[in-house]
This record gives sequence, C-alpha cells and structure tokens, in this order.
Amino acid sequence: MTETKPDVLDVIIVGGGPAGMCAAMYAGRGMLNALLIERGLPGGELLNTEKIEDYPGFESILGPELARKMADHARKFGATFVTDTVDKIKKREDGDFDLTTQMGKSYRAQTVIVTAGGTPNKLGVPGEKEYAGKGVSYCAVCDGAFFKNEVLAVIGGGDAAVEEADFLTRYASKVYIVHRRDTLRASKLLQQRAQNNPKIEFVWNKAVEAIVGEPSGVKHLRLVDTVTNASTTLDVGGVFIFIGFTPNSGIIADHFEHDPMGYIVTDTHMQTSIPGLFAAGDLRVQLTRQITTAVGDATTAAIAVEKYLAERKEAAAVGA
Repeated sequence: MTETKPDVLDVIIVGGGPAGMCAAMYAGRGMLNALLIERGLPGGELLNTEKIEDYPGFESILGPELARKMADHARKFGATFVTDTVDKIKKREDGDFDLTTQMGKSYRAQTVIVTAGGTPNKLGVPGEKEYAGKGVSYCAVCDGAFFKNEVLAVIGGGDAAVEEADFLTRYASKVYIVHRRDTLRASKLLQQRAQNNPKIEFVWNKAVEAIVGEPSGVKHLRLVDTVTNASTTLDVGGVFIFIGFTPNSGIIADHFEHDPMGYIVTDTHMQTSIPGLFAAGDLRVQLTRQITTAVGDATTAAIAVEKYLAERKEAAAVGA
C-alpha cells in the first residue's frame, strides 16, 4: 500500500457506474487506500438498462445483473463504497484534493478519478416539469411497465431514443418516435430494428412545443414542424425524453480543459489538465460512450494513478 499522510486517501473515485466500479477494482488490486462515492446504488445507467448485448463475454445480460457482478468484483478486491453525493472537488495548494458532499462530509485524497457520468437533458417546454412522474419520464426501464396498452411518444433520434422506443413496445399499444430532423443519429442496427417493429411509427421534422395534460396525466403533445412551422397535436398517454446527457463535470471547482459541451479533455493517461485529477467514462471527451469504453478508461486511469502516486512520493523524497 502506498504510504500516505494520516487521513489522506490515495484516491477517491467519484461515481459508481461501470467506470467507477472498474477503477475501484483496479485500485484495490493495486493496494491503494481508495474510496468510491456514489449517490445511489452502484451501477449508474446500468440500472436503467434492461438488456446488455454488447459487453464482451455476455451475449445478453440484464443491466442490474451486470451492475451487481461489477460491484461484487470490486468489493472482492477491497473496494469501499460510500453512499453520498459529491458537491465539490477542489485542489489544495499542497497538491492534494478536498472533496465535500451533500451529507456534510469532507474527504481528502492525493488523487481523484471522476466518473460521475451525466444528467438527462430536458426539453425545457411547458408541461415537462409539471408532468414529471405523471406521464413524463427519462427512463423506459424504470417506468415502462406503468404504461401498458398506452400510446407513447419517445423524443429523440439517437441510440438511446431508438433503443428505448423498441423496449417500450412490449408495454405500449403504439410508440411514436418524434424527431426534429428527417434522419436518425442512431446506429443502423437499431434503426432497422425500429423500422421493422410494427408498433413503432416515426414522426419526422417535429419539435415539442408543449406537453399538455390534466391532473390524471399527459394527454397530448403540441408539436411544431421544423420545416413549415405548422402546429399539430399528437395524442399520447406518456412521453419518454432521450435527447442526450449533460456531463456532471460542474463538481470540479477549479478550471479544467473541456469542450464546448462541458465534456472533460484528458491525455492518454486519462489525466485532466489538473495534475492528479483523472476522468473516465461518459463525462470525458471521446468518440463513443459505451460500457466497454468506460471500463477501458477506468483501467487506464487507475493504473495511471498508481504511477502518479509513485512519482509524487519519489519527488517528495528527493525534496526532503
């Protein structure tokens, strides 16, 4: 185990999705004094994904099951999990990091690996907030079963939107995919699956102006044509919104290099522009955001942390 100052951890991992749990596993294997802080149950978006079919070694596995296996694996190597929400990560003048949480806890570590993922983007239209939990949802796996035999709308055109629309057809009588363009961004395989599903219908070149309902829930969408500007309505009993995520990088108090969307720029070792601060998974700038890329990032980050700590210890010994 790396020698540290009293009460100073070697590394704190922020976020307990696939990247966080993988980083915790490697930190444990490296005999680091590590802590993983996750605001909910370990698993992150895995808990909102019914079936995983693109993770090597598992032709098909339920998201929550894979999350449990990853958490068990990390704990086997000594990973410690704490349930809390990190509010702020701040670098100290001595090079360590201070972390504060919503539960009023304070932690100090030599390094931090941020794997905090992102938050679902909102449409920002009238009715969205009012009917959240009453017909408006951002998680098909969580809420789909509440809409049996309903007509539903999925908003978006990426992989998540098309995949979740396909999932919802097991409950709904019909699912509209409403997209502001006339082509999808989703992968060809997912597009083909949706096009072959008789319960799915595409609504092209339409943007949501408002979500309209009554005390019992959502009744219809008010749409505007993005080409002609004409207004129409679409009768639905529920709306599932999948228009992307915003990276949860705002918890980093110091300035760091990022892209225009707020995704964190790292080097090949997953280190950010702040020495000792590493990032892995969905909140990092990269081509694709999959479970496989998340755990790859985390593997690199955890091993890089070991090397960073060794070099820091060596530099401190030379300067002593």
